[in-house]
Amino acid sequence: MFLHLTGFAPFVFLLLLVGCSGRPFYPLPSKLADGDRQPLQTSRPYNIAHRGSNGEIPEETAAAYMRAIVEGADFIETDILSSKDGVLICFHDVTLDETTDVAEHKEFSNRKRTYEVQGVNTTGFFTVDFTLKELKSLRVKQRYPFRDQQFNGKYTIITFEEFIAIALDAPRVVGIYPEIKNPVLINQHVKWADGKRFEDRFVETLKKYGYKGSYLSKDWLKQPAFIQSFAPTSLIYVSNLTDLPKIFLIDDITVPTQDTNQSYWEITSDAYLDFIKDYVVGIGPWKDTVVPVVNNYLQTPTDLVSRAHAHDLQVHPYTYRNENSFLHFNFHQDPYAEYDYWINEIGVDGLFTDFTGSLHNYKEWSSFKESDDKNASNLLHKIASMVSSYGRA
Repeated sequence: MFLHLTGFAPFVFLLLLVGCSGRPFYPLPSKLADGDRQPLQTSRPYNIAHRGSNGEIPEETAAAYMRAIVEGADFIETDILSSKDGVLICFHDVTLDETTDVAEHKEFSNRKRTYEVQGVNTTGFFTVDFTLKELKSLRVKQRYPFRDQQFNGKYTIITFEEFIAIALDAPRVVGIYPEIKNPVLINQHVKWADGKRFEDRFVETLKKYGYKGSYLSKDWLKQPAFIQSFAPTSLIYVSNLTDLPKIFLIDDITVPTQDTNQSYWEITSDAYLDFIKDYVVGIGPWKDTVVPVVNNYLQTPTDLVSRAHAHDLQVHPYTYRNENSFLHFNFHQDPYAEYDYWINEIGVDGLFTDFTGSLHNYKEWSSFKESDDKNASNLLHKIASMVSSYGRA
């Protein structure tokens, strides 16, 4: 594994040196022929780099995604929003306030607005009120104060196309996992000249760079991608535009769907799972709804995973984080214990993690290797031979 990754390391180092230059990344063919690239592993739960390796580097930046690839991510995950001028960007929040330096830019002081977002009046600097050029003038910072702050101010917001370029130019096959983020808000505030919707632009971008094919098809394995969204109407809409596999994200039990106002209980019912499976290959639930938590202790797991599997749906819960403030007491401050529980006891098919390297190392150290079996078998044969020879003597 590491032999396949080391060639990418100098690129990451260079990025760390020139990160503040704002140089755009263009989709380039990999320096290696497809036949020489290590394929995507499909035999173990997927390691999904949530907003890149954002436990180490500010989220949704080129550096965070490159770091995640070096650390062994199967998929790099991103949230897709839009600029005022209709360019698709990688950014999680609909407002810029929490993870950029927008407040330090006096030229934008009059841009603060209040919009309704999922039924709540939200005030801030919205991405939809800034052109791409203006967004590129901002610098990204770490979301959590207890994480490494040394990279604050070094990196820019990247576009969807720049994100795709990072995956395509990796030295091995790395999948992408983009989210159609807040489509209701985006379609309300951003209008494209040709009358297209946000979802249309999203799929057009994927097609432009060759992403196609149903799950595990030859085309999909060459350029793997999952499309994710909390909005079921968006997933149903794009199912008519592409056969790429889709994941229906499920929020906390108190949060209704943003576009259809359906409750958690409705969208996790057997009847709804039977309906949605015609459009998606899996669900992505908040992990504390799969296994409820009281006073930071895990309770009895729900049957959501087993019921999803019964409907032939994968389950990719979110979000796994190493810090003690996110680890439940049952795991004794050990993120590997959490991974072991979710993979081997709950039986999930993929995990969204902020710490790609930790999940990769856990899977490497805990995976049964055929070569290990052969070595053990050979050793047993040698021992048996020695015992047999001793008996004859």
